[in-house]
Amino acid sequence: MNKLVRRVSALGLACAAAVGTTAVVGGQAMASERVAARVGQQTLDTAALQAAIQPRPEEGAAGAIARVVKGGQVWQGSSGDTVTGRSVPADAHFHIGSISKTFETVVVLQLAAEGRIDLDQTVQHYMPGLLPDTFRQPITVRELLNMTSGLPDVDQGAPDQSADYLIAHRYDYRTFDQVIQDTLRPLGRPAPGPNFAPGTAQQYNSLGFRIAGKLIEQITGNSFRDEVTERIIKPLHLSQTSVPEDRTRMPRPYLHGYLTSGDGRAVDVSEQGGNPSNMISTPSDLDHFITALFQGRLLPAAQLDEMFRLPEGSDGKTLKYFDNSNCTDGKGNPGPACFGAGLMGNPLPDGTVLWGKTGHDLGYANGVFATRDLSMKGVFSVSTTDLNNGRPTALSNRLLMAALKPAGH
Repeated sequence: MNKLVRRVSALGLACAAAVGTTAVVGGQAMASERVAARVGQQTLDTAALQAAIQPRPEEGAAGAIARVVKGGQVWQGSSGDTVTGRSVPADAHFHIGSISKTFETVVVLQLAAEGRIDLDQTVQHYMPGLLPDTFRQPITVRELLNMTSGLPDVDQGAPDQSADYLIAHRYDYRTFDQVIQDTLRPLGRPAPGPNFAPGTAQQYNSLGFRIAGKLIEQITGNSFRDEVTERIIKPLHLSQTSVPEDRTRMPRPYLHGYLTSGDGRAVDVSEQGGNPSNMISTPSDLDHFITALFQGRLLPAAQLDEMFRLPEGSDGKTLKYFDNSNCTDGKGNPGPACFGAGLMGNPLPDGTVLWGKTGHDLGYANGVFATRDLSMKGVFSVSTTDLNNGRPTALSNRLLMAALKPAGH
């Protein structure tokens, strides 16, 4: 799978571009309960929401499903599939991509609450020899989760892959070990070193979560799939959520994802491989998950706060983001860090902050988000037809604006 496909951008809804604010989240005082209460009192413009998720030919999207909750009102909708011409059920299954990082973070933090993982202990302590000698500085488990490890991203330095290559290799599957070794000890090209000293900056990073997935399996003696299933899926009765591992068959019904081949054909890539952390879910199940998470039903308060805590330097100030791929200052420059552990914060113009995660797999661009008091929640999945490479989609931008728009305005 293309290394860029797995890169996640600002909450997928592109709050900054969509509504004229910035993607900067500064400090811990960003949540505004008063503003959030106002949001919760507004009603949804359901016609605007339905119009927002209709794909347009120039946008590289074949369809979409979405669910928005605000002011006690629930809207769930879908578009048709422009490739097949068929309707799409509003609660169809889809590959959730890096939204699985939020599930994974919950498992690690549960193990921390149980005293089985120390967030301040190092990768080098738990897994001696996993990192090459070029990574001499200690990297803590917390730094894996809040993306301050300085590790290279998955397959960093590998050539970009064409759509035709990805189509041909869509069933490929790699274990955590294979992903880690292919990245840190690649064959036929120089091995990457650290991007920066651990704990000095923040940069989106999937490799850290593959290492954290391996740590979960090492500490528990169980597979990532088993731990997520027993700790989250079963207790919350997420009956439409699964960790398929190397099983490629999609549960029915599902939103079809596509890639456009070199000869212009939209090829269905819904059934695909990946790695052990790949997950499949539905809008209603992800709504249930983020609701339970924010309500404190999955984690004790101290561990839940880790998810909303932005990393700070030794001076007590929020760390800077390393590049301009996420967490910008609104002018295309790197801003303060905006990821906690497994969640990203996105401020809206009125002071409300949406917390959540985006996720991209071949053929899919998704997001789940909510205000911390759950006065507003949303889930979406866009069926893409191009190499989205983690970019926010125009369709998801429209969805955000429609969700913020009160009925009758």
